[in-house]
Amino acid sequence: MNIKEYMTSVGQNARKASRLMMACSSGQKNDALHAIASALDAAREALATANAKDLEAGKANGLAPALLDRLELTPAGIDSMIEGLKQVTALPDPCGEITDMAYRPSGIQVGKQRTALGVVGIIYESRPNVTIDAASLCLKSGNATILRGGSEAIHSNQAIAKCIQQGLEQSDLPADAVQVINTTDRAAVGELITMSEYVDVIVPRGGKSLIERISNDATVSVIKHLDGICHVYIDGTADLDKALRIAVNSKTHRYGVCNAMETLLVAESVAADILPKLAEAYGEKGVELRVCEKTLKILPDCVTATEEDWNTEYLAPILSIKTVADIDEAIVHISEYSSGHTESIVTENYTLGRRFITEVDSSSVMINTSTRFADGFQYGLGAEIGISTDKLHARGPVGLEGLTSQKWVVFGDGHILT
Repeated sequence: MNIKEYMTSVGQNARKASRLMMACSSGQKNDALHAIASALDAAREALATANAKDLEAGKANGLAPALLDRLELTPAGIDSMIEGLKQVTALPDPCGEITDMAYRPSGIQVGKQRTALGVVGIIYESRPNVTIDAASLCLKSGNATILRGGSEAIHSNQAIAKCIQQGLEQSDLPADAVQVINTTDRAAVGELITMSEYVDVIVPRGGKSLIERISNDATVSVIKHLDGICHVYIDGTADLDKALRIAVNSKTHRYGVCNAMETLLVAESVAADILPKLAEAYGEKGVELRVCEKTLKILPDCVTATEEDWNTEYLAPILSIKTVADIDEAIVHISEYSSGHTESIVTENYTLGRRFITEVDSSSVMINTSTRFADGFQYGLGAEIGISTDKLHARGPVGLEGLTSQKWVVFGDGHILT
């Protein structure tokens, strides 16, 4: 296979499909999403068989446990994909919405209309469910999409791709509105991220090395986050029962996800009360604790944290803990070490909570909530295409609106400029 020729063909087909998608009605797009959901439900056995091949190959190739966890497609995972499709179907279609209409002194009316981006290229690792998340959001937002999953999930992704094609065919949407790359050759990625004549935006989802490569080499605009160094700060006024639940859930609900807490900050006024309880809870779950000197005096059996720990996204049962004087020191630490993904404060002081969400500059900032809620599905987006820590165009979980742009529209009645 000539990769350049193949990818050029994919890009050309996607561009043609994107123009057709812009004219599709909400009803057509919803019909396609319903049909894809039905196809997934009917293909459970085929999906499980394909996923088993990927899991077996992953284990044989020494894939890390966190990646195997992301790769596994359980019956509940298929249920979740179907539910995601239903939620996206129920969401309002952003395309065509006209806002901010106003008459100008000349008599013309000027406003903004929401429109699809065009062709969205998505590059991701391990998670087969991303194929459905990406396809559903791109379809509902009127975009064509090119999906390039990781080689470790090739069988799962191709099985899901068949379901997507069935849905497109049944609803008379263009077959090339969703194309799943059928080669594991890495050269395909290099072509995809430089086809600016065919692709309007790239969304990378995966490890830091993948996203760094895409960011450095792409000539197409990129929506991204590099890593998820997320923090929870337990304030001196916190309800300690809430704090315990939130801190444990933020870290241990799942380890290999970008919204898992990696650093816990604890106000010194409550450190002696809460830290032993937290250490016991983390110990029961096998979490290694790496702590600052102040914390070490309370938890002497722990490992001393290094500067590198504050900068590390573990994606593993490892947690760094720092005892801080107060909210001021917590905000300073977060400002220095956060990746701008998600931070949460546990507090019973409304004023401090408001200050935290005002002064902490991350894509999601929370009060009395686990960081695990930083997710498009939990935010009511139906699904997400990824999480952006950039500040332009889209920030945080990127759903339908993040996959659209706006254009100016002008209404007149024979108006000319004199």
